[in-house]
Amino acid sequence: MKDSSEYLEKRAFFDSLLTIYGRKPVLEALEDPSLPLHKLHLASSNRRDQLINRMEALAEERQIEVAHWDRKGLSRISKNARQDQGVALDLALPNYGTCKTFLQQRERGTSQQAYELLALDGITNPQNLGMIIRSACAGGVDGIILPRKGCAQVDPLVIKASAGALFKTQILRCETLADALRDFRESGARICGLSSHAPKTLAEVTGDRPTIFVLGNETRGVSDAVAKQCNELLRIPMRNGVESLNVAVTAALISFRREL
Repeated sequence: MKDSSEYLEKRAFFDSLLTIYGRKPVLEALEDPSLPLHKLHLASSNRRDQLINRMEALAEERQIEVAHWDRKGLSRISKNARQDQGVALDLALPNYGTCKTFLQQRERGTSQQAYELLALDGITNPQNLGMIIRSACAGGVDGIILPRKGCAQVDPLVIKASAGALFKTQILRCETLADALRDFRESGARICGLSSHAPKTLAEVTGDRPTIFVLGNETRGVSDAVAKQCNELLRIPMRNGVESLNVAVTAALISFRREL
C-alpha cells in the first residue's frame, strides 16, 4: 500500500487539483460527465457495498485512476477524517490555484497588474458560495480568494449552485484570509471592506489599481483580523431602512457595478 504523504508531496505541484470527500458528493461527481476528474481515493477498510462498487465501476468507465489507502492515509488526503466516509476524489480545475502563485505571476509581469478580486471571510453557506462564484464569473471579476478554513468548501452543492461557472472562474486558495490580504496589501492592492457608515460608495471605486472586495459572514460580517487588513471602506446606498443585503446579492452588485 502506498504512503499518502508521498502522494501529497507530488500533488503540491498541481495547484489545479481540488479534493472533495464524502460518499454522496463523490458519487454525484463521478456521475457527472462534465466534471474534469483526476483520481479516486478509497480507504482499504471500506466495506464492499453497492455504493463503493458503483464508484469503482464509474471510475473504470471514465478511465480514472483508483488508489487505496489505509484509513489514516485517506484522512491525510481528504483533510477531514470525520466526514470523508472513506472516500475522496480529486477534480482537475483549470482555474484553481493559490494566492501565492497569483502574486508571483504579477511580480514577474506575466499578467496584467490591474485586477479585481472578491475575498470571502466566513461564507459558510454552500448555496451562497455557488451564487457568488456565478456572479463573479458573469460580471468579469478576475478571481475569488477562498480560505481553506472557515468557509464552505467547493463540493457538488457549490458546483450546482454556480451553474457551471466554477470551471470558468479563478479560485485562489489560502490558509488564512487575513495573512493573504496582508500579502496583497503589501504588493500594492487596495483592500476594501463594506460599511454602512463609509463616506465613499461602491460606485465611486475605479479600476485604476488592484482591488480586493472583502465579503463577510452571512450573519457576523467581516472578522476582526480581516477588518484590520482593509485600508478602505465602502458603502452600498440603501433606502427604506434596509440595513444589509444577502452576501450573494452584494457580490453581484460589486461584480456588475460598471456594467449596468
